Amino acid sequence: MRQIRPLILLAIAFSILLSACNLPRAGRATPTDSVMTIAAKTVSAQFTALASPVTSTAPATITPIPTATRAPATATQPPPTVVYIPCDRAAFVADVTIPDGTIVTPNQSFTKTWRLQNNGTCTWGPSYALVFDSGEVMGGPASVPLNVSVAPGGVVDVSVNLKAPATAGKYRGYWKLRNSAGATFGIGANAATAFWVEVNVAAGSATPTATSPAPLVIYDFANNYCAAQWVSGAGTLPCPGSDGDANGFVIRRDNPTLQNGVLYTGRALETHPQWVDNGVITGKFPPLDVQSGYRFRATIGCLNGGNACDLIFQLNYRANGGSLQSLGQWSMKYADAPKDLDVDVSGLAGSSVEFVLAAMANGPSAQDWAVWFRPIIIK
Repeated sequence: MRQIRPLILLAIAFSILLSACNLPRAGRATPTDSVMTIAAKTVSAQFTALASPVTSTAPATITPIPTATRAPATATQPPPTVVYIPCDRAAFVADVTIPDGTIVTPNQSFTKTWRLQNNGTCTWGPSYALVFDSGEVMGGPASVPLNVSVAPGGVVDVSVNLKAPATAGKYRGYWKLRNSAGATFGIGANAATAFWVEVNVAAGSATPTATSPAPLVIYDFANNYCAAQWVSGAGTLPCPGSDGDANGFVIRRDNPTLQNGVLYTGRALETHPQWVDNGVITGKFPPLDVQSGYRFRATIGCLNGGNACDLIFQLNYRANGGSLQSLGQWSMKYADAPKDLDVDVSGLAGSSVEFVLAAMANGPSAQDWAVWFRPIIIK
């Protein structure tokens, strides 16, 4: 019994020590407790998040990928039309003499004059010539030198002396121009068409008539303009005058461009009335002994750029010192075309005649630049 009791006591003491080791200590958590606490908090937070109401958000916008858009097909534009203008090309303006169908007698001599415009791109020089092309030559030369320069857009009169055939009938001769390189050209879009002279030879005597072989210039007003006495409402005017003189003026204006935009190649006068409403300018030329067959010729118009031009041209005269008489008058506005004058003055044959050129403003005289192109007396 004595031996068992110590053992029992020893076992009891060991048990007490062991229990003391398992008692918790204040202020210190065990590692297991810490891990469990963190785990619990994490799970709690997850549950809390799951338990919270879900806030609705706008669905994500899906931006479609743009697809390649093909531009609508457009009609193919035709290439611009290129208009070719030849270097040398003429345009027919007028028959100055011998219009188509003119009746002539057998073997009659005459001068054919064409008015042509240079509507190419090159200037015609003095070495250019009028040349026979085909048809009836009518006794004409093979060529006639031009002897003048004509810029593109300019106008020129070209003439040739001809003789009607001896036999009655209708005859036509074709002519062209020739450049300095020897190439011929004419009228039309391609400058390939010849211009012509056409006459009807009447039946009759084959004896040559006593007609002048060419119109003869008896008097050139442009060449002798300062031989005239020029006056306006302000009195006698100087010659040559000064462009812009308020009293009116007269000056040489060779190769003028008129209101139609055409450059006229040749001698010309520019006259402007006194710068007042209904102003006037007149030029009285020295006496001329008129003969049968005399004619006055000129082209009248407004100087290019004078948009307000509105005037009256007059051809007057004094015969043998008598009173002033009129041979004709012509109204002219800027919108009008220039006029070709051909006035028969042979009714004054045998008289000493002072011809008077006059220009009168039709109302205000601003820009009334009156042009007399190639004013001449011919026979």
